[in-house]
Amino acid sequence: RRPKSDAIFCALGDTDEVSAALGIAAEFSSPRMERLPSQIHWVQCRLLDIGSAIATPHTTTADEEKRARTLFDANEVETLERWIDEMEAELPPLTNFVLYSGGRCSTFLHLARTTCRRAERSVTPLVETGDTPPDVAQYLNRLSDFLFVAARYAAMIDGRPEIAYRKGAASFEVRGSADVQMPAGDGQSDGSKQ
Repeated sequence: RRPKSDAIFCALGDTDEVSAALGIAAEFSSPRMERLPSQIHWVQCRLLDIGSAIATPHTTTADEEKRARTLFDANEVETLERWIDEMEAELPPLTNFVLYSGGRCSTFLHLARTTCRRAERSVTPLVETGDTPPDVAQYLNRLSDFLFVAARYAAMIDGRPEIAYRKGAASFEVRGSADVQMPAGDGQSDGSKQ
C-alpha cells in the first residue's frame, strides 16, 4: 500500500485539479463559444484516462492485460494540435504577454493551464522511472498550450479584452502593500467591479 505522499497520488491529484478548473470554465462558457464546451468535456474524459494510466504503474503492475487496457492513446495529442490550429486561425496575433483576464471562462482556462503545467511536472518523474508512458506527459504538455489558446479564444468570443503586461514603474504606481493605482487615461479597471 502506497503512502498519501507517494508521487503517483500527487500526479493523480494534480490532474484531477485540472479537470475541476475545466469544469468551472465550461460552466462559464457562453453559447457563442459553440465547440469549446464539448472540447473541454472531451479533455476532462481524457484526463480520467490519464488518471487510469498513472494509477497503473508499469514497474509494479504484473497484469499485462490491465496495463494494456490503461494505455493512453497517443493520437489524442494530434487532436489537441488540430484544435489549437483552428482557434489560432481566428485569433489576432499575440504581440506581448497577457495577464490572466478576459472574463470568467477565459480566466478559469488560464487557471486550468497553470495547474496543467504542475500536473506535467508531477508526471515527469513517473515517466522517467518507467511507471507512466511518455504519451501522458506529452499530452499534458500540449494540453497546456491548448488551454492558453482556448483562454484567448474565449475572451475574444465574449468580447472581453486581454489585459497586456506592462513593465514596472512606467505603468503602475504602487502605494502600500495592496494599493495599486493605474495611470490616468489608462482605460483599464480601477479595481471596482465591472
